[in-house]
Amino acid sequence: MPDLVRQALTAWGFEDCPAALIAARENQVFRVETRDRPLVLRLHRPGYRSQAELTSELDWMAELTRAGLRVPQPIPTLTGARCIEVAGHLVDMLSFLDARPLMAGGHWNAEADPLDTARQTAVTLARLHQISDQWCLPEGFTRPAWDAAGLVGEAPVWDRFWENPRLSAVHARLFTALRDRAAAELAAIGPSLDYGLIHADAVPENVLLAKDGVYLIDFDDGGFGFRLFDLATTANRLDRHDPSGRASEAFLLAYQQARPTDLTALPLFRALRALTYVGWVMTRLHEPGAEARCARFITEAEHRVSACFDAIQGPFA
Repeated sequence: MPDLVRQALTAWGFEDCPAALIAARENQVFRVETRDRPLVLRLHRPGYRSQAELTSELDWMAELTRAGLRVPQPIPTLTGARCIEVAGHLVDMLSFLDARPLMAGGHWNAEADPLDTARQTAVTLARLHQISDQWCLPEGFTRPAWDAAGLVGEAPVWDRFWENPRLSAVHARLFTALRDRAAAELAAIGPSLDYGLIHADAVPENVLLAKDGVYLIDFDDGGFGFRLFDLATTANRLDRHDPSGRASEAFLLAYQQARPTDLTALPLFRALRALTYVGWVMTRLHEPGAEARCARFITEAEHRVSACFDAIQGPFA
């Protein structure tokens, strides 16, 4: 166990408890075996989130837990802090969820029915939106904003996708045209759309299946945004693993039944969501497998952008 982890665990009084690395993506995540129960220690990637942003994330998760939503519960330190800095790293601790992801290593959980879990995810997401709208945000609450500026402004949350160095000239023109059109569309329809706190990453890897339902994990990208962007995130990923579209259709129908929503502008947000990954990968092109991911992201974005341009010749043009 790294000395940094041992040092961090002292803040919770768990310095003698064994810990094992269980995930190393954006953050390093360790399972900690305490005397009473397993817990999860997160070492956050330096520079990605501020302490205020992480504390806000944890405050939000605590409120969702209080309201009965199945999400990890923040575990405060011995002094009551939810997020601390240890040797230049921001660290927090969460409850461990005894559940399995819908997808791991690119493979769908064989125990999970795709349509049923899509519906459960939709109902959970609708509930998250409802609880968040009813919550009085604490003073100093701050999270990223997936608003018009965060999606197609000069400094998007996930980088300037239209400048990805792997784009062909054709792709660059297409994606820039969508960016310009999206800016105009959002200026026109944005004020009338459902907007508030969103998970922003409710993909199968972040949905856990338990005996009593599904759990949402990984609020790293959660913040303020259009609810259609949240729906687009999940629907796009469901389509990747179920090209027939049945799973995404079940997801969208279940969400509408739980929280009636106008889906007219959904093609726009599905295109924007696909484009965010083209921006996200730009600073990660040096990582193993990034070139293949980048090529896939560009192909998926081309498909979604083309579909969006077909759609916006109609009602919300």
